[in-house]
Amino acid sequence: MSKVGILMGSKSDFDVVKPAVAILKKFGVETEVRVISAHRTPDEAHEFAATAREKGMEVLICAAGKAAHLGGVIAALTTLPVIGLPVKTDMMGGLDSLLSIVQMPSGIPVATVGVNGGENAGLLALQILGIKYPEIGEKLADYKQTMKEKINADDEALQAIL
Repeated sequence: MSKVGILMGSKSDFDVVKPAVAILKKFGVETEVRVISAHRTPDEAHEFAATAREKGMEVLICAAGKAAHLGGVIAALTTLPVIGLPVKTDMMGGLDSLLSIVQMPSGIPVATVGVNGGENAGLLALQILGIKYPEIGEKLADYKQTMKEKINADDEALQAIL
């Protein structure tokens, strides 16, 4: 089955990564989660990117805050899809992370979700995998139908009160 690699620049980013791990596991997708810094462990970052495809990974999620170069460095070293997950910071509330990830130079795309958007990073990885794996696409359709039903039920409950 498919596998998603999840990298974070520091262990403190794990709370932001947890929702991505949870949604991927809910869909039965294997994950490998690592702490690798683009700045403090560049050799490990290079090794991870160079061997990710051989390890069966098909999508990579990179969570980082502040300068947030991890996603761009990994994207420069692989042809696998890379999803950037900006982490909220005290300095600029995550805007620094978001801009560092989303403003990649031409030729080094990093798909980017919102600040602290771990669940959306996981869902985007699932949508990418759903192109190749119909069972994941079907589970995503069911997931979205469940969301729709919940919103409709909430709306009906609100209308009954009004």
